[in-house]
Amino acid sequence: MKKLALHWKIIIGMVLGIIWALLSSTMGWSAFTINWIDPFGTIFINLLKLIAVPLVLFSIISGVANIGDPNSLGRMGGKTLGIYLITTIMAISLGLLLVNVIKPGKLIDEQSRIDNRISYEIWADSQGYEIKDGVNYLKDPEFFERAQEISELTKSELQEAAVADKMKTVESRKESTPLQPLIDIVPSNFFYSLSNNGLMLQIIFFAIFFGVCLLFIPSDKSKPVLHLVDGVNEVFLKMVDIVMQAAPFFVFALLAGVVSKMAGDDIGKVIEIFKGLSWYSLTVLAGLLLMIFVVYPIILKTFVKKIPYKGFFKSMSPAQTLAFSTSSSAATLPVTMECVEQNLGVNKKISSFVLPIGATVNMDGTSLYQAVAVIFLAQMHMIDLTIAQQVTVVLTATLASIGSAAVPSAGLVMLIIVLDSVGLNPAWIAIIFPVDRILDMFRTVVNVTGDATVCSIIADGEHMLDYKEHDNPTQTFDLDS
Repeated sequence: MKKLALHWKIIIGMVLGIIWALLSSTMGWSAFTINWIDPFGTIFINLLKLIAVPLVLFSIISGVANIGDPNSLGRMGGKTLGIYLITTIMAISLGLLLVNVIKPGKLIDEQSRIDNRISYEIWADSQGYEIKDGVNYLKDPEFFERAQEISELTKSELQEAAVADKMKTVESRKESTPLQPLIDIVPSNFFYSLSNNGLMLQIIFFAIFFGVCLLFIPSDKSKPVLHLVDGVNEVFLKMVDIVMQAAPFFVFALLAGVVSKMAGDDIGKVIEIFKGLSWYSLTVLAGLLLMIFVVYPIILKTFVKKIPYKGFFKSMSPAQTLAFSTSSSAATLPVTMECVEQNLGVNKKISSFVLPIGATVNMDGTSLYQAVAVIFLAQMHMIDLTIAQQVTVVLTATLASIGSAAVPSAGLVMLIIVLDSVGLNPAWIAIIFPVDRILDMFRTVVNVTGDATVCSIIADGEHMLDYKEHDNPTQTFDLDS
């Protein structure tokens, strides 16, 4: 077992968790699972939430501040960041379009969704969250009786949850203006924002502002701060690494607990969960494949006429293959740079500037997956997010993707932030855990393909692209170069 790669251990943990959930549903052991196994899953979520906020804060500060001297960035720097931002918004918008058209979360049994909704309202009451769509199912006597059946709460506790709508006060509505979402992004007290996971956009705003200001002060003043930020960032990445070493056990507990809570002693509900999961996977996969084979080629052809469709994929196939196998944009970066320089003919001055930035800020695949995942989980729990709430998902996913580490499954840590931003339960990530690894492989291919596309566009705009058709593009690389 020690020689097994971590992702195989996690997959084994997930499979065992599902088997245990099925067994406990069949044998009537759900209460034991919820009381004695599920708490370890909660510990896992708490550890990820503990790391997520400072990781995003220091990753974004480091990413922005390490761009370089603002005077030397000029037109090329602005174009690079602008195009990366546009492709990220396009990826998230495509994800939201697909998930709202296909509605994978609504393709499971109605009774299972009602039970999920009741569990969500009870959770929202316990956490003090506003119920997002303003509907309270617990006020309906029919659902109230069902709530007593599927929860261990007393009648008085359920009545309290039914009364607490968690809606905004009249006073806050009175103060609201059309630009209120913009006002909400700018914190008045940064330390208060740090203590509230629902205010992640404010933390991201502060991190970007802080990083940009570091660019404008003398290097002798900024270097000590940068070294501190980079050092702290490394500590939090190491914390993720240590937590992920124990992930197989935690994933077993998390998956067993979440499935047992949703299914109880009814094995039919477990089947419904995985039916919805199949539709979710197909929705994400459709979005990722459209990005790779349709969206990026259209963007590339619009700005760069000389690179043919087949030529682009032939040139980038070694990097895409490595990205698929490693699920890491950072690990693939040396190969991506060599493919772009040798096969696409991009000048090294461009590739060495654009691609490292892309590995940090361009997480189109991760952003698309987060948008689909949040809406799918909301649909699964009968929560109808408004357009404004979906725009919040877009904003948070876009900005959180900047802080996504270019390592396998970093998107899951960021997904906790996106779920928190719209008041949904972060523990729901356990539902999509079983298919995360295979989707992560495709997400990384999207990220690498996007980096190469943007790099080619920038190179052509700066007249530093010399593409020539290759019969045999470079396929062997020195990964230490």
